[in-house]
Amino acid sequence: MNRPSGLSARLKLTLSYAGLVLVTGAVLLAVVWVFLLRYVPDNPQGLLGISPNRFLLSRIFGRAAAVAMALLLVFGLVGGWILAGRMLAPLAQITSAARLAGHGSLSHRIRMEGRRDEFRELADAFDTMLEQLESHVGEQQRFAANASHELRTPLAISQTLLDLARKDPTRHQDELFARLRAVNARAIDLTEALLLLSRSDRGNFVRDSVDLSLVAEEAAETLLGLAEQRGITLDVTGAAARTSGSAELLLRMVTNLVQNAVVHNLPVGGAVTVHTERRQDASVLRVENTGLPMSPDLVPTLTEPFQRGTERVRADEHAGVGLGLAIVHSVVRAHDGTLDLAARPAGGLVVTVRLPGMP
Repeated sequence: MNRPSGLSARLKLTLSYAGLVLVTGAVLLAVVWVFLLRYVPDNPQGLLGISPNRFLLSRIFGRAAAVAMALLLVFGLVGGWILAGRMLAPLAQITSAARLAGHGSLSHRIRMEGRRDEFRELADAFDTMLEQLESHVGEQQRFAANASHELRTPLAISQTLLDLARKDPTRHQDELFARLRAVNARAIDLTEALLLLSRSDRGNFVRDSVDLSLVAEEAAETLLGLAEQRGITLDVTGAAARTSGSAELLLRMVTNLVQNAVVHNLPVGGAVTVHTERRQDASVLRVENTGLPMSPDLVPTLTEPFQRGTERVRADEHAGVGLGLAIVHSVVRAHDGTLDLAARPAGGLVVTVRLPGMP
């Protein structure tokens, strides 16, 4: 932004210090004049006929006062310049770091030393902001790269199938159309998931009163056929748990959790339990499923976009696009809640969502 040049903060502080010193000196001289010199007799003999009179003392005092004011001015300017420089030195460090960040260097940190004061609190807050910004930018770059890769895969498959059909016109068209339809459906699912993830990250949605128990029942009813097809018992328990948020996003969050719990389960005799309750000022949703034992190192990576653990990848029609738990995490964060994932000792996963409650 182009702005007209003006006085620097250091010069303004210097002039302020010098002006304060001059005003203080002037007040002291005025006090001496008002409360001392005015009581000296104004006659040729002075006080008791031996002391100087007021006129003589005024001339002597006036010269000394002028010299004192000149010295105070010099002292105020020099001292103010030095003090202002020392006071504003931390601000120069913060400005330098801000310029580096403005040019794209987010890895730089101020790390200002010394005891806590206003400048050091500002520097610490700026370092924290840079750390979060660097992490967010890195996450977005990885997300963009992964999204491009994921979107390129179905497009490349479609291109390959079309090339094969052109080279071999006698190829069975029904099989070709079926494979193209499946690849296209996967690309559409991925695109919709990306749009939903972007929307939840922005947080620009209308908030209404939503009962998580009703949302859980709706999600379970939608996925009941899938659970029965896989021989998995799906139960919904608990009480009403109201929160403020988007009913559509919260339904997608619960649906993703229940679908993951059904898909990543035991081949035979698995179970999924969805439980809702109120805990103090929070509305809690817990989704627990059986399954194979999971490595503790794998659990923290499940909410990252496109980070599918090898133990959880499915090769069937419900393989997903790697954004299920990433969308859940984004929706929970947009609703000011917390998401906790824990591996069950017997196998499977326990996912606990805590959202701000409503009366």
